[in-house]
Amino acid sequence: MSTITVPDVELANGGTIPQFGLGVFQIPPDDTAEVVREALEAGYRHLDTAQMYRNEKGVGEGVAKSGVAREDVFITTKLANDAHGYDNAINALEGSLQRLGTDYVDLYLIHWPLPGKDLYPATWTALGDILRAEKARAIGVSNFQPAHLDRLREESGVVPSVNQIELHPLLQQEELRAYHRGHGIVTEAWSPLAQGEVLAGPVLAKLAEKHGRSAAQIVLRWHIQLGNVVFPKSANAERLRENIDIFDFELDDEDMRSITGLDAGRRTGPDPDTFAG
Repeated sequence: MSTITVPDVELANGGTIPQFGLGVFQIPPDDTAEVVREALEAGYRHLDTAQMYRNEKGVGEGVAKSGVAREDVFITTKLANDAHGYDNAINALEGSLQRLGTDYVDLYLIHWPLPGKDLYPATWTALGDILRAEKARAIGVSNFQPAHLDRLREESGVVPSVNQIELHPLLQQEELRAYHRGHGIVTEAWSPLAQGEVLAGPVLAKLAEKHGRSAAQIVLRWHIQLGNVVFPKSANAERLRENIDIFDFELDDEDMRSITGLDAGRRTGPDPDTFAG
């Protein structure tokens, strides 16, 4: 087992979340268990899946095969877009728990707001009841914009512990991150490497040479120093180990500013204000 220690980030509800983990988006279901086992062996203790990924069963099997105790692994899953609404959200989590082979998840998220359906407030009420039933240790959202977050707060009085958003050097989302800081919401970054699009540029090549690291490690370290929770996806054992090996160096202020200068407001995924699922 790896000796790498990943720092924890405090959640507003008093819990914590490992700042670095493994995303399993697009990892084939038949491969997921082995990838998860390898990640846990490499020191990962945070796994991010979703009902729509169709690989929750593999995540659970990988944890079981790893020899790492369930209570030492932070597991996130997300509500499918076709399961919005109070009863649907409750039932969907029961299915996730069965597939994962656990009686609770550490974090349950609404995957997309789907504002055209106008069901995310009722769905959020369900997540609150799931939290009170201790079937999730924390609840949050993904891809929510400030207007969506305001509505949750105004109608329920409950602020999400986490908002998982597309965030990388080409889409830095400073306004949304500032909203999170002002309301005690942890920022999680999906597509943290912009699906590799950002890695070939001269800025990151220069920083990689300066620090003797890969461009991907530079970007992941940038996320960590911003305070983001980050979980890059890889099914390659060597890359899994490379990605998490970022806790023994630091970017200086000039390095951070040079990456800030890459912001282009460019998404690799859908716009949450218009995405309909």
